Amino acid sequence: MKQQPRAVVIGGGIGGLAAAIGLYESGWSVTVLERAASLDPVGSGIGLAPNGQRALDVLGLGDRVRALAAWEGDGGMRAQGGRWLVRTNAAAAEATYGGTLVMLHRATLVDLLVSALPEEAVRTGTRARLTDPGAADRPAVVTTDEGDIEADLVVGADGINSAVRTALFPAHPGPVYAGFTAWRFVVPAPKEVFAPDKAFAPHETWGRGGVWGTHPLRDGRVYAYATARLPEGGRAPDGEKAELERRFADWHAPIPGLIAAVGSEDILRNDVRHLATPLAAYHRGRVALIGDAAHAMTPSLGQGGNQAIEDAVVLAHHTAPGGDLAAGLAAYSAARVLRTTEIVRRAARASRVTHLDSAPLIAVRNALISAATRIGPDFVMRSFSSIADWRPPQAPYAAGTTIEAAQRSAEATDREPAQR
Repeated sequence: MKQQPRAVVIGGGIGGLAAAIGLYESGWSVTVLERAASLDPVGSGIGLAPNGQRALDVLGLGDRVRALAAWEGDGGMRAQGGRWLVRTNAAAAEATYGGTLVMLHRATLVDLLVSALPEEAVRTGTRARLTDPGAADRPAVVTTDEGDIEADLVVGADGINSAVRTALFPAHPGPVYAGFTAWRFVVPAPKEVFAPDKAFAPHETWGRGGVWGTHPLRDGRVYAYATARLPEGGRAPDGEKAELERRFADWHAPIPGLIAAVGSEDILRNDVRHLATPLAAYHRGRVALIGDAAHAMTPSLGQGGNQAIEDAVVLAHHTAPGGDLAAGLAAYSAARVLRTTEIVRRAARASRVTHLDSAPLIAVRNALISAATRIGPDFVMRSFSSIADWRPPQAPYAAGTTIEAAQRSAEATDREPAQR
C-alpha cells in the first residue's frame, strides 16, 4: 500500500489552519506545529469578505461563518464629526460583491477551523524551524525540540516575521513599518449600538491622521479598532486607553463611549508593518509560504486574513497527492503572487489616503468620496469588486450544507459558556 503523503504546517493561525484543512480534505496526512501553548488568538475581530467566505466554502465552513453575521442593516464610511460619506447595506453588497461582510471574533473563527481537523493534527507548544526545504529527490525537514520531521510538503504559515520565509529567501529585506500604529479591542456592546438609530450602524470613520472602526459582533460585543500616524516603537506612558482618549474622544458617537467602556489592559497596540518589497515566488523546494509570511499587508482593505484563506485553498488545489508537486507549487505561486502583490500595493495606497493630516486635503478627499457616492449608491463599492468577487479554483468539499444547519450550529456556539 502506498504511504499517505505528509504535510507539515508551521504556524497555527487562521491561514495555517485553513491550509491544513484543505490539504487534509484532499488526502494529505497533516500536522500543524504551533509554538504558542494554545491556539487562543489575541482578543480582536476579523472581517470576512465575500472572497474569504467563498474560500471557506471550499473547506465546508462558509455557511457556518455567514450564520454569524451580526448586522443586516446599513453601514458605511463616516467623517470625523459623524457625517456619512458612504452608506452601504446588505442588499447593495450582495448585488455588487455576491455577498456581505461578516465580522466575528478571531477566536470564533479559529474554533471553527480547528473543529474541521482531527484532534491529533494540531500540536501546540511546539517550536519548529525549517532546516531543509527539500527537493524532488528528498523530503523537506522540519526540526522540533523532539527531533526532526521529514515531510513531502511544508507550509510556512508563521506570520509577518516568518522564519520560514527567511530560510527560503535570506536576501529578502523583510517587513517594514507602514507609518502608523493600530489599536484593537472587544467590549460588551452598549445597548445603543444595536438600536435602530443608523448613527450606530457598523462604520469606519476617516478623520485627521487616523481611522476608527466600530463593528458589532453576533455575541453581543463590539469590535473596535483605530489607527494613527505615529513614530515606530512608541508606547503611551499613561496607558493605551489614555492615548485613545487623547486622539479619539472628541470624535462622533459611539466612539467616546466605547473608549470609556474598555480597560487599558484590554487594548492591543501594534505598529503596522508590511512586505513593501514583494517576493517573486511563494515557494522553494517542497515549501510554500501563505498569509503574512508571503504577503503581509496593511489592514486598510481588511484583506489580510481573507488572502491567507484564499492562499490555503489554492495551495490545496494545486498540490493534490499523486500529482507533480514541483509543478503544483509553481502553479500556486503563479496564481497567488500577482493577485496578492497588487492587493498589498492597494492597501498601502489606501493607508496613505486614510491617514492624511492636512485639513484642506481631508476636505478634498471627503468631498470627492461624497461626489462619487452621488453618482450611484454602489459607485464607491465597485472599486473593491476586483478583490471581493474572487472565486476559488475548486468546488466546495462539503456541498449541501444548509443555512438552517449553519444557524443551529452558530446558536450552539453562542450558548457555550466560554467567550474569549
